[in-house]
Amino acid sequence: MAGGSVAAVDLGASSGRVMLGHVAANRLELHSVARFPNNPVRTIDGLHWNILELYRNALVGLQAAVREAPDLASAGIDSWAVDYALLRGDRMLGTPYHYRDDRTAAGVDATHNRVAPAELYSQNGLQVLPFNTLYQLAADRAAGDLDAADGLLLIPDLLGYWLTGRRVAERSNASTTGLLHPDGGSAAGWNDALMADLGLSRDLFPELVSAGERIGALLPGVAAEVGSERLELVAVGSHDTASAVVAVPMLTDDCAYISSGTWSLVGVELGSPVLTEASRAANFTNEGGVDGRVRYLRNVMGLWLLSESIRSWERAGEQVDLTSLLAEAAALPGPGILFDVDDARFLAPGDMPARIEGYLLEQGLRPPASRAELVRSIVESLAAAYARTLRTITELSGRTVRTVHIVGGGSQNALLCQLTADHTGLTVLAGPVEATAIGNVLVQARAQGFARGSLEGLRDLVRQAFGPRRYQPTR
Repeated sequence: MAGGSVAAVDLGASSGRVMLGHVAANRLELHSVARFPNNPVRTIDGLHWNILELYRNALVGLQAAVREAPDLASAGIDSWAVDYALLRGDRMLGTPYHYRDDRTAAGVDATHNRVAPAELYSQNGLQVLPFNTLYQLAADRAAGDLDAADGLLLIPDLLGYWLTGRRVAERSNASTTGLLHPDGGSAAGWNDALMADLGLSRDLFPELVSAGERIGALLPGVAAEVGSERLELVAVGSHDTASAVVAVPMLTDDCAYISSGTWSLVGVELGSPVLTEASRAANFTNEGGVDGRVRYLRNVMGLWLLSESIRSWERAGEQVDLTSLLAEAAALPGPGILFDVDDARFLAPGDMPARIEGYLLEQGLRPPASRAELVRSIVESLAAAYARTLRTITELSGRTVRTVHIVGGGSQNALLCQLTADHTGLTVLAGPVEATAIGNVLVQARAQGFARGSLEGLRDLVRQAFGPRRYQPTR
């Protein structure tokens, strides 16, 4: 089987990258050709994504990929979920809002006044998060922002539209809107009846495609700018977690995954959704995965708590060495001070150390006495939340879990991995770090004929190329 090269445009909530992947039989190589920050911008009307800067950086990264691999076959785009741009014709109607903007608070009540939460869960299978797309759209509808729009595109689909001129919605990310049928697998369609109940025009929503489908060639002007007339865009798991799960090297059914980054997505892969009342009450979500799989998971606040704490210290003019802080935190006697990482006060940007201290004082607990103790508290509280979530997953899904795979940036955090093993009592396998980009690359490679087989076959290739680190419980 002849191999080839593809490029992954991987946009995270705090940074982006363009990765060049080379794939052939028993060969998987990946390296970065461009990295760039993703810093939101607050204006008088709220918090927004700097989408034009992200697009410019994606183009620069694709130029670099083509220079290094002139025979580059395709590119694929993934990003965080739920956020979108409204369009009228080819024109974007305003800069996309950031999911951490507080405009959506009223959208939850407005939506549930139209469709009761239990009925909504049966229709979409999603956990209630105030920034889910359907709640954002309720806020837009109330503000009159939908009146002028004739289209809506999620972030990776928007960039794909600018590259190719074709409007589509890839199913894994579309499933996070709350407007897709939860039980259609690779053939899931828009839930027209739910859209009607919510007062949303079906005309806003584009054609659906699945990961692995070809979206199309680059527009002539884009091809000239990038430097390749042969490059095409291929749909991947455009929700970054969907791509990350492709690259989790789990080869048996008794595994769970934690995609650990700004958010922590804790879940298992299933063949069909879990739509029970118990699942809804526990606030678990059923999101679309590659090849029609279901990502049954719960969003847990992630390393955002740590990164926002560091930003708070740095804004105060203090120097922060995270590596040293983590080493000091690991040396402290455990367990650390535990708090509820999912408390709503930790969602918005701001002074995270002060918020954590305030929470602990409200609960009658002693606040951390040092930065290292705060870091230990954050990491230990995350590990405890992972363990609680995994126990609930086994109860709700009936799936036995013996091994936990941690992928993404958190897989580099040895303290987090060890504490997760300790709190769960399970073996933890850490890595790969760039799981999202790897999953993006593998779906493209299979579409191009550079790789073949099921997800399990692709995952075996990941395991061979990026052997995970093992952590065993010590408590």
